[in-house]
Amino acid sequence: MTSSPGAAGRSVLEGAFGLLEAVERAGEAGLTRLAAECGLPKSTAHRLLEQLAELGAVERHRGGYRMGPQMYRLGHRWQPNPGLRSAARRPMHELAELTGAAVGICVLWKGQALVLEWVPGKGAGPAVVARRGTTWPWRAAAGKVLMATAGPVTLPCPPPRSWAREAAGIRARGAAFDREELVPGVCCAAVPLPGRPGRAPLTSLCVVTDPAHRLERIADAAARTAQVIGNGLRGR
Repeated sequence: MTSSPGAAGRSVLEGAFGLLEAVERAGEAGLTRLAAECGLPKSTAHRLLEQLAELGAVERHRGGYRMGPQMYRLGHRWQPNPGLRSAARRPMHELAELTGAAVGICVLWKGQALVLEWVPGKGAGPAVVARRGTTWPWRAAAGKVLMATAGPVTLPCPPPRSWAREAAGIRARGAAFDREELVPGVCCAAVPLPGRPGRAPLTSLCVVTDPAHRLERIADAAARTAQVIGNGLRGR
């Protein structure tokens, strides 16, 4: 019994994406390691990797493979809402100027908060190094506010028993806080960015600062900025 062309196509795609994920995890790796991680014969892995290299999805380097420029270019163009980056660019910079803190936009991805946009802070606060593609645990404020407002989300591990009470408080306040819970000296306030009418928010706006700042005031400023971004997405 032979497999259908559709099944064969899915198998090839699954193998190619499996290799891309293995390259992303390793940063750079050789054929033997990548084939073993994906459970593929070396000949199949080599053929797929060479095809991916021709497309620019990976590149050959020192006898191995690493992520290619085409994947970087395509990945950085992704956004959950059309026009999000153009609507958010100026308001994010204005919020960073107002607070002196770093400002980011995040989305939940595989149980983590994934940074889509980032504006470094200009004040004397903590030097948080982040960029597009940086991931934080979902317990960061940027992840908690989406967990509380975006509905059921699959997490790598069950949330603590106190989460239901904390989530209710986040929904009531409209903001989530991280008071040095993840990194000493680093605090964060995050609010949801408005999504389509009647739908749960897909992204959050976060402000990363130090313990000297009042997070409640920063959350209020972030909420006003989120409203400006939402108006921009709706063409207002």
